[in-house]
Amino acid sequence: MWNPDTYLAFADHRGRPFYDLLTRVAAEAPRGVVDLGCGPGNLTETLAQRWPGATLEAWDSSPEMVAAAQSRGLAAHVGAIEEWTPQPDTDVVVTNAALQWVPTHRELLVRWAGQLAPGSWIAFQVPGNFDAPSHHAVRALARREPFIEPLRDMPWRDVGQVDTPVEYAALLTDAGCVVDAWETTYVHQLTGETPVLDWITGTALTQVKGRLSEQMWEQYRQAIIPMLAEAYPQRADGTTFFPFRRVFVVAQVAR
Repeated sequence: MWNPDTYLAFADHRGRPFYDLLTRVAAEAPRGVVDLGCGPGNLTETLAQRWPGATLEAWDSSPEMVAAAQSRGLAAHVGAIEEWTPQPDTDVVVTNAALQWVPTHRELLVRWAGQLAPGSWIAFQVPGNFDAPSHHAVRALARREPFIEPLRDMPWRDVGQVDTPVEYAALLTDAGCVVDAWETTYVHQLTGETPVLDWITGTALTQVKGRLSEQMWEQYRQAIIPMLAEAYPQRADGTTFFPFRRVFVVAQVAR
């Protein structure tokens, strides 16, 4: 279960890649704009502000996130990204930090490029930090007792979950697009007693938390705190540096 409040705790940090992505989308007056993996809708709202004449469509697989997006007045729907199909007037497809959850997303990108009209845009960014110390700690702790059994068949995301900018550029160029691809490592300056744990609780640990009892989840939290503190030490000024690599792709259908 996704918790919109937990996710929004770092709204400013999580929002910056979205804005950096959209600066490279040059659509002037799109007819239809869709946000796949819209989350609580706080960023989707900005799409309506940028393109007020467009029909805005939002999708997310989490009923909790969709409810939060609908509370903002957005036309949000519960549905998997794999189930979405472009409409004839869809001119911009945006998906922010969502495709890493979809194993078939490479095939989807190629399919969308073939279904969208010439001149349409596909813009996405995905985390590229699956080999980060935070993810190593999450997986290492899951291999210890008493967490082994409930987390035994956890579908861990790893470095193969997403591609490099070059690989995505090749994929979408071959699919008939003009591609702009890059990567950025953000160094987030976080505050609080357990800032990295608080961050990953809203993302990487969502499935872990869902598989553990309340008591075992608290055990897991207490056990990972020192692991994360060693990997991301707090500075004398009380801040913690949290590097986060992300991969960006903006493709315009050219065929």
